[in-house]
Amino acid sequence: MWAEQRLLELGQSPEAAAEWCFWCLSQVTVHDVNKLTEKLFPIVEAMQKHFSAGSGTYYSDSIFFLSVAMHRIMPKEITQIIQVDLDLKYKTNIRDLFDEFDNFPEGAVIGIAREMQPVYRHTFWQYRRENPQTKVGEPPPDGLPGFNSGVLLLNLEAMRQSKLYNQLLEPTMVQKLTEKYHFKGHLGDQDFFTMVGMEHPELFHVLDCTWNRQLCTWWRDHGYSDVFDQYFQCEGEVKIYHGNCNTPIPED
Repeated sequence: MWAEQRLLELGQSPEAAAEWCFWCLSQVTVHDVNKLTEKLFPIVEAMQKHFSAGSGTYYSDSIFFLSVAMHRIMPKEITQIIQVDLDLKYKTNIRDLFDEFDNFPEGAVIGIAREMQPVYRHTFWQYRRENPQTKVGEPPPDGLPGFNSGVLLLNLEAMRQSKLYNQLLEPTMVQKLTEKYHFKGHLGDQDFFTMVGMEHPELFHVLDCTWNRQLCTWWRDHGYSDVFDQYFQCEGEVKIYHGNCNTPIPED
């Protein structure tokens, strides 16, 4: 269903009129998440099995898995999408984030920031014990702390063209990787992106932490206070605050 935007009589400066022009020329499409899920049922079903805490839990809902295969349900003329959580506060124009698509290295299909808590240090505990020299779950800058999907840049055209990425969506491949890493997650699509990123980091453009400055500190109080700050630190002027796990966002 398309909703038309009416041209506004601004009575303001040309700059203000140009700002509104972006919205005047845009179109809005409303999708039924249940119908989208039906189209992607084999993929979504496999994700729910491995990356949610069980039926009825928050991240078991189908909507938390659609991003992994958005390229299969969006019209071909849509080549790029920015997908964001609702618990964000923008300190810069979101349009600036689109410039990050130009920074994707060859082969990358998704732009995403690092997870800023030791979530995956915990989740990969068995793999880390079996592989004591691994960088999996280690903090930045040299480690692989995993990803946070609160801010996602999806290069849909690159996702469509990537044979590797589409192979990784197959349920058999998901099963293979979860077995290799002894992975059982509970955070939906970001668990999938994290696990794939451990195996194929070349598929991702890592956003600076200032584009997804996460504020949750839950893991600091649950067994990881000794290493927490190594994950949580973020230098630079924040562009987007992310109040994950219901954390208050700083006032201006």
